[in-house]
Amino acid sequence: MTRTKVAIIGSGNIGTDLMIKVLRLSDSLEMAAMIGIDPASDGLARAARLGVAVCDDGLEAFLSRPAADEIGIFFDATSAGAHHRHDALLEDRDAQLIDLTPAAIGPFVVPSVNIGGHLDARNLNMVTCGGQATIPIVAAISKIAPVRYAEIVAAIASRSAGPGTRANIDEFTQTTARAIEAIGGAERGKAIIILNPAEPPLTMRDTVFCLCDDADPRAIQASVRAMVGDVQRYVPGFRLKHDVQIETVPDNAPILLPDNQLRFSGLKVSVFLEVEGASHYLPSYAGNLDIMTSAALRTAEYLAAQAQ
Repeated sequence: MTRTKVAIIGSGNIGTDLMIKVLRLSDSLEMAAMIGIDPASDGLARAARLGVAVCDDGLEAFLSRPAADEIGIFFDATSAGAHHRHDALLEDRDAQLIDLTPAAIGPFVVPSVNIGGHLDARNLNMVTCGGQATIPIVAAISKIAPVRYAEIVAAIASRSAGPGTRANIDEFTQTTARAIEAIGGAERGKAIIILNPAEPPLTMRDTVFCLCDDADPRAIQASVRAMVGDVQRYVPGFRLKHDVQIETVPDNAPILLPDNQLRFSGLKVSVFLEVEGASHYLPSYAGNLDIMTSAALRTAEYLAAQAQ
């Protein structure tokens, strides 16, 4: 198999972890370049030590190099604001762009749910860490019964939230909520992120709360467990923290939502998850970053395989 050359924009924690995953884990991708703007960053220094070509003055400068024409896939591991500029710079390039920011310019991709749905898209968006962890669960429930409302809470260690994450909190909640509806299948979605300063740092935890029509609880539980297994194929540290909890809501019971009350009858499903990182570059508690880089790697490998 001819390996697809890839370049990573952003030499911070996410970009560096992704680089190491490409180098260690992928047989179909060739790590061709690391692009940053901080010559003193650990990511660029590590890339150079590993024999990866580096560019420390940004994407525009890299695109002036002949090597840029050989890149089949660019990963953007910067910020939502920067991604808009990068998308414009790459618009006329014969390459695909996998966006690890919450800019949401291109279609949402969650590998375990819709990896084959946007093969021809120029820009593919990986939603958010909370979205990658929880949307598969909402989708699993939606396979069994219509989900009227889905709310997710992503709790991550404060230490694993860098400047990019902190600058994109609003984009995180908005993008994740949209993707809960667009990919997860919920009629309404809401997302909350919590940065927990506890020491020692907390491993990423996610809670999924769904209101769905009446259905066989055993079928819902089986669907959720099967989906967890699908995600574990590319994120080994993804797991159920407790059994799936299902309660029956009495007919027309008032359910208080963030903006109003909903008269609802059916099932209330609660799913509790933990995401432990693989410690390729980041500490194991940073599952929020690991699930993003793992999902991006899985998507790029799928694109590369389909292009053969």
